[in-house]
Amino acid sequence: MRAVVLGASGYVGGELLRILSGHPRLTVVQAVSPRNAGRPVHAVHPNLRGVTALRFSADDERADADVLFSALPHGSFMDVVAESAGRAPLMVDLSADFRLRDAADIERHYPDVAGKAAQAAKMAAGFVTGLPEMFRASLRDADRISVPGCMATAAVLALAPLAEAGLVGGEVLVDARSGSSGSGVIATTAGQHAERAGALRVYRPVGHRHEAEIRQLCGVPVTMTVTGIDAVRGVQVLLHVPAARPLTTAELWELYRQRYHDEPFVRLVASRSGEHRYPEPKLLSGSNFCDIGFALDETGERLVLIAALDNLVKGAAGGAVQSVNVAAGFAETAGLEFPGLHP
Repeated sequence: MRAVVLGASGYVGGELLRILSGHPRLTVVQAVSPRNAGRPVHAVHPNLRGVTALRFSADDERADADVLFSALPHGSFMDVVAESAGRAPLMVDLSADFRLRDAADIERHYPDVAGKAAQAAKMAAGFVTGLPEMFRASLRDADRISVPGCMATAAVLALAPLAEAGLVGGEVLVDARSGSSGSGVIATTAGQHAERAGALRVYRPVGHRHEAEIRQLCGVPVTMTVTGIDAVRGVQVLLHVPAARPLTTAELWELYRQRYHDEPFVRLVASRSGEHRYPEPKLLSGSNFCDIGFALDETGERLVLIAALDNLVKGAAGGAVQSVNVAAGFAETAGLEFPGLHP
């Protein structure tokens, strides 16, 4: 299948190009970036030197393809989705344009889409959420896919088994930590090395936009806080969950094993000893895994879930490719076999 990547000069676009360069069934025929048109891809993504001979293309040079990946900024793809539909039978959006189904949530959390919230909510109904662990059946017939946010992906995969079993007894607090690449490739003062290095910056103590996604996908009340950490890649979320009834560790293991035992990219990590007892983002760099762990207090009524992933892979480009693999009938792991790094 022929693939085109829009927004190919960003961090997520670069990860799409990297992953697809080793995909056995998908071939990138065009990397679109108007501000870099004519430049070789490796000039922006130096890790791809010698891997691809592609040069960036301008918007007006866009080719037809079998699948279109859009890594454009929030609010951009919805303006061209109708025109793009005639040029690629399968479209995958990695922005927030079609994640939320409630116009009020869109207005509140995404000023980039201000004035288009009702339109975005209506259009979102035609997109399948790009999270195979929850929407695999729907993805098999999908022609439009919307990939969730990176922190939302981690939180939803951690919380879903409890929510599906009716074991969440109240509001869930999601405490998330994110590396600097989550802010994107466009430089800001807050993202400069002098400001970011060594910092633990609480940048959204209340009302983070991913609250709405987690609530929509899990159906439970959620509040969220996010801290920027001194790392480039990686997301780690701690979910403080009031249990609907006292639970045991054995019950939790059984619940999570049953829910995820056939999932190729979800691993359970909750050891009694050792240095890697719980999910650690550093070990997941470059991989499409989401690791999930948990701890229960002595009453069995307070549970802490822990999840980690690479925000640019499982939280974005890898999740998109995994979803396309399902939609196209490919092996779900195709192009996504890299296991991560240690140390």
